[in-house]
Amino acid sequence: MIPEAQQLPTPLLNVKRNLGEPYFESSSVLLYQGDCLELLKSIPEGSVDLVVTSPPYNIGKEYEEPLPLHEYVEWCESWMTALFPLLTETGSFWLNVGYVPIEGVGKAVPLPYLLWNRSPFYFVQEVVWNYGAGVAARKSFSPRNEKLLWYVKNPSSYYFDLDSVRDPDVKYPNQKKNGVLKCNPLGKNPTDVWQIAKVTSGKGRASAERTPHPAQFPQQLIERITSACSPPGGLVLDPFAGSGTTCVVAQDQNRMSVGVDVSGRYLDIAIGRLTAHRPASLPL
Repeated sequence: MIPEAQQLPTPLLNVKRNLGEPYFESSSVLLYQGDCLELLKSIPEGSVDLVVTSPPYNIGKEYEEPLPLHEYVEWCESWMTALFPLLTETGSFWLNVGYVPIEGVGKAVPLPYLLWNRSPFYFVQEVVWNYGAGVAARKSFSPRNEKLLWYVKNPSSYYFDLDSVRDPDVKYPNQKKNGVLKCNPLGKNPTDVWQIAKVTSGKGRASAERTPHPAQFPQQLIERITSACSPPGGLVLDPFAGSGTTCVVAQDQNRMSVGVDVSGRYLDIAIGRLTAHRPASLPL
């Protein structure tokens, strides 16, 4: 067997030393089963370049027990606050949450309205994810978006690589002003509204990347975030890893990752995806 010190890069080795044996390990990924609030306490401070995650929405999905709303908000505040010391000074935290009914107040209140200021992070921007397909509505407009909240640890020094995610679909790519191209040759800024298809299910319409997990991130969504907000070779964390999309994307994009989930069933799905997607350059 290859000695542990040679098998894992230093950031992952330090995580493993603190958290113990993982549920799954490869040369670039560690998966842990457990409560993220407990496990986050042991991740080395200042070691994580990017957190991308989507917690339970508190609407009764199969993987959650709904809490009274004030308890849910307090729970989110606890784990979001626990993330803050883990990030590097250039680190980012991306949060995806949906909608929740509030009796007597609203039918579909965006959770970002309740959570955006419940952590020590600096809030940079809301990104609207327009996913194009969904349920039909009779007495309102059919919902077709969720929110992504982008936070950073230090607003004066966060990592952001716009060139890595520019949109090459430019209407007039060769237009010049005073002999100088008006558009960046790599493309335009993709803006804060992202049109990315959701992971669909159903006979004859299921996405190619679909797994049994009922609330799965599309890889394209995480690819944009990871490319723009983490350096190559950096460490990405998902404290609600689910089917493992964040870790799959990190692996494909030459990043290290740590995923945490309470469900061994979902972690097994993530392991299947990680082993199927493992680049040839990454050994077991």
